[in-house]
Amino acid sequence: MTRTHRWAATAFTCLALTGIAAGPAFAGGTDTATDSAFLRAAHQGNLAEIAAGQDAQKNATTACVKKVGAVLVRDHTKLDADTKALANKLGVDLPVAPTKEQQEKLAEVMAKAGTKAYDAAWLRVQAAAHEKTLARIDNQIAHGKNAQITAAAKAARPVVAMHLDMVRGGECRAGHAPKAIHAGNGGQAALAAEVPVALAVPAVAVGGVIVAAGAFWAAARMRRNDNR
Repeated sequence: MTRTHRWAATAFTCLALTGIAAGPAFAGGTDTATDSAFLRAAHQGNLAEIAAGQDAQKNATTACVKKVGAVLVRDHTKLDADTKALANKLGVDLPVAPTKEQQEKLAEVMAKAGTKAYDAAWLRVQAAAHEKTLARIDNQIAHGKNAQITAAAKAARPVVAMHLDMVRGGECRAGHAPKAIHAGNGGQAALAAEVPVALAVPAVAVGGVIVAAGAFWAAARMRRNDNR
């Protein structure tokens, strides 16, 4: 294992503590591979985007990338709360960490922390990630069998599309970010217009965000020591 992957693995091990696991998938017998796979992938994507957004707020060199990072934390925290609630309701077991590929991509970006190369790499990775997420959402909308999961995909689509607009082509466009999003079955706003982003994290996710922040702080220290 390389030094970069070692400290990234440490961070994601801690981040995994914020995940949840439920019982057997779709105990009612209505499960399909598409539906359950979508919920699991959505959760992993949310974990990866929250981690990436937190890291950008700390290590990006431009205000634009820092702002987009904050938007990702805000929106994907809300989307993940909805995803976990739906998975729990339907009995779908969720992974406890992002995919290996997602971890490796973030590790590669984090290795450039504090440089202009970081911002460019971060934007490229986010553009590719959100393109994949949109394709996954469209597949669920087209082929999903569970109405609740498909409804969640439809609710998430405009949020993910907005994120892609902010990073498309590896260019930062923070001006595309709204002050609030609507997602989930209830269509509730993740953030009231007057509430700062830092205060927008739902109470259910606060503990996880704190754990993740500590994890990436520790990883950053490992990275600096490795580079000496």
